[in-house]
Amino acid sequence: MHGNKQHLQKDFFLYNASKARSKTYINMREVSERFRLPPSEYVIVPSTYEPHQEGEFILRVFSEKRNLSEEVENTISVDRPVSEPSSADQESEEQQQFGNIFRQIAGDDMEICADELKNILNRVVNKHKDLKTQGFTLESCRSMIALMDTDGSGRLNLQEFHHLWKKIKAWQKIFKHYDTDQSGTINSYEMRNAVNDAGFHLNNQLYDIITMRYADRSMNIDLDSFICCLLRLEGMFRAFNAFDKDGDGIIKLNVLEWLQLTMYA
Repeated sequence: MHGNKQHLQKDFFLYNASKARSKTYINMREVSERFRLPPSEYVIVPSTYEPHQEGEFILRVFSEKRNLSEEVENTISVDRPVSEPSSADQESEEQQQFGNIFRQIAGDDMEICADELKNILNRVVNKHKDLKTQGFTLESCRSMIALMDTDGSGRLNLQEFHHLWKKIKAWQKIFKHYDTDQSGTINSYEMRNAVNDAGFHLNNQLYDIITMRYADRSMNIDLDSFICCLLRLEGMFRAFNAFDKDGDGIIKLNVLEWLQLTMYA
């Protein structure tokens, strides 16, 4: 590899053959090999024998000439995914559908709480037969309200709800792209790429935390967990940026501010 200090995606390994590897891929405590390679840039990929396992290891590289080594790591950042414009007819029909359901559930105040939001979203999602999901949980809906509630009422009005639904549709499209077998889940590796496509660029440590927090025992993530993860990431980035006044990526918090930050997200 040449000059790429970012985490290498699956496509890199599909189109670039390894220059050297262990002679026999077996489950052993220690593996040692000697290679003769021309001077260049190389990436060394240690791995466990079984997937989705984690363990401490030591990697030693002895070379006849001086070499420079560093861990490949991504820079933590966030951007906004570019959403595709929808047709006016489709948008107006969808808005009318949502408006009718919203009015039925919201009542006279035209605002909804987490329970009512769960009712609306699951009624709409259940109409998408191509999407295998058990619907959204109450905890996910509380996270949605915490993120989208701009007036601090703890409830969503129709405009806030429309804004939320646009986010969910964009994230749902990303989820379906990686759910190639239409099982209603994506694996932990696909989760890394899906989070990246959603505009959140994280490092290995954070991806590991996400997998531990949102994946099931088979290391799969369903739609509800995926949406809940992205909501939490967006809330955390938004809260951090609110405290990062000078934009240097460093904040100093007292206990109250820290609790506000975590509760807000």
